Amino acid sequence: MFNLINDPKICITNTKDFKLKNHDTNYKAGFYSEDELKAFLDTYTDKISSLQEKLYAQNEFSVLLVLQAIDAAGKDSCIKHVFSGVNPQGVHVVNFKQPSKEELNHDFLWRIYKNLPERGMIGVFNRSHYEEVLVTKVHPEYILSQNIPNINSVEDIDKDFWKNRYNTINQFEKHLHENGTVIIKIFLNLSKDAQKQRFLDRIETPKKNWKFSYADLKERKHWDDYQDAFEQMIKNTSTDYAPWHIVPSDDQWISRAIVGEILLEKLESLNLKYPKLNETEMQLLAQGLEELKAE
Repeated sequence: MFNLINDPKICITNTKDFKLKNHDTNYKAGFYSEDELKAFLDTYTDKISSLQEKLYAQNEFSVLLVLQAIDAAGKDSCIKHVFSGVNPQGVHVVNFKQPSKEELNHDFLWRIYKNLPERGMIGVFNRSHYEEVLVTKVHPEYILSQNIPNINSVEDIDKDFWKNRYNTINQFEKHLHENGTVIIKIFLNLSKDAQKQRFLDRIETPKKNWKFSYADLKERKHWDDYQDAFEQMIKNTSTDYAPWHIVPSDDQWISRAIVGEILLEKLESLNLKYPKLNETEMQLLAQGLEELKAE
């Protein structure tokens, strides 16, 4: 165990002087070779699968894993590898895209509430409510389509507006935390050079062409704006009950192993147990055993 949920280079608990640029996108966090990383992941998936079964049986907690990142940081592959050995019935993955007309006719958390994991389940958000302080921060004109009272132009979207959004998110997550949802927030920290190489790989490798979107290249032109939005997001919404974890992602095997380790550490911290039967249930168990043997 690496205790990554307490590693200050990973888990952000002190936001006062937080600067995203101070976090190395190549930080190894104790991991080394690719073979070692793959072996670690195989071990993690077995342990996570066992703990997910206890999570379901205990039916007290739910777990919400939130993944945010710049384009090409590896969110999809991270989910694929970390949950490769887990019972799919116990994991629900939601990929949040551009809001639909119906979703825009509700508050920005409405579609999030609809997809929260039930008790005993692990929910994975590939993008999330944080898009509302990321892509909308870089493109504030998107806010206008939400028909919010007194927001009639981009000029109306001021510092107080964003402050209120951060506070709303914090209150929302505190409510979830107090009602048994364990929130694990992951920011996959990718360098601009690494993103360029992944885009080139998608273009130059025929079987990966489908992954490339020219729209992603357009968003790359806003790199500095996104980095600032990510920094402000982490600084304003990393709390003791739902801290952000900054995962170095230039090496995808490193990021997968770190996310797997964080999830495992958090599940183990819940001290999950199979429920114990009461006296009446034990009697029925014994009675059932006798009846089946007598058949």
